[in-house]
Amino acid sequence: MIEQRPLGRTGPQVSAFGLGCMGMSAIYGPADRSESIATLHQALDVGINLLDTGDFYGMGHNELLIAEALKARRREDVVLSVKFGAQRDPAGGWIGFDSRPAAVKTALAYSLQRLQTDHIDIYRPARLDPQVPIEDTVGAIADLVKAGFIRHIGLSEVGSDTIRKAAKVHPICDLQIEYSLISRGIEDGILSTCRELGIAVTAYGVLSRGLISGHWTKKSAGNGDFRSMSPRFQAGNVDRNLALVAALRQVASRLGATVAQIAIAWVASRGPDIVPLIGARKRDQLAESLGALNMRLSDSDLAAIEKAVPKDAAAGGRYAEAQLAHLDSERPHAA
Repeated sequence: MIEQRPLGRTGPQVSAFGLGCMGMSAIYGPADRSESIATLHQALDVGINLLDTGDFYGMGHNELLIAEALKARRREDVVLSVKFGAQRDPAGGWIGFDSRPAAVKTALAYSLQRLQTDHIDIYRPARLDPQVPIEDTVGAIADLVKAGFIRHIGLSEVGSDTIRKAAKVHPICDLQIEYSLISRGIEDGILSTCRELGIAVTAYGVLSRGLISGHWTKKSAGNGDFRSMSPRFQAGNVDRNLALVAALRQVASRLGATVAQIAIAWVASRGPDIVPLIGARKRDQLAESLGALNMRLSDSDLAAIEKAVPKDAAAGGRYAEAQLAHLDSERPHAA
């Protein structure tokens, strides 16, 4: 079974890897419902207890899917992490964020119903709402903690200043943020702030949305796939990024592993306070990713990996400019 560890100084016990469920409902094109549920069951069976979702993934579809998968499972064996606040229109477009205290409570009420549970283990705003002080948002979530509807509070894609402000209102167990070999901005102050405050990191995008999985090709993205619009997958950038993957493949081959496994193992090697979220939609993807659990990278292994994929070597931003504007984590902050 997978090792468990505390999520930050104040959080729950979670598995060394979590399962990011977004792709089972949206973003990367159509998913197979039966395979998604089978993948969720396989994750739980091998000891992954941390399931990450958002109320806006598929406009509620993801929460309903998870509820279906958990029907025959004990609620106490699962740690549900839910993001809220992202606003969408009927056509699925993104129209902003709402983290007002009343909106927090309304969003939670709907999530509890869709997930068929009486509490959420970790609740977090998906992004910083520029119209609402983080203290007000966290204060509203803290009220829900006192009422028993939420166990712990997390944050997502925010910078050091915001983390410090939030932590003064209520203990924060973790920060969810993108972290991979080609997305290492967290190392420029945010990670040290989290460690100072005893806040863990749940790292999403550890394979950079499949780009450094070793399986993605320029023919992979179809209609409705986020990657068809992502800067790193665009002409002029993608070939440079796939060249990094080719260099990484040589290292993986020497280590008797796959590209995905050493990319995930690299993130896991950053410290016991970092929990990679595996965004597998299929059982074979999950099985491959779990192979990273058994990898113990030596200093020379890590040096070879980072020589193949140097920091800041990726071509293109991790989001388009319009989306980056919503990321507090991308703004200059005091460390």
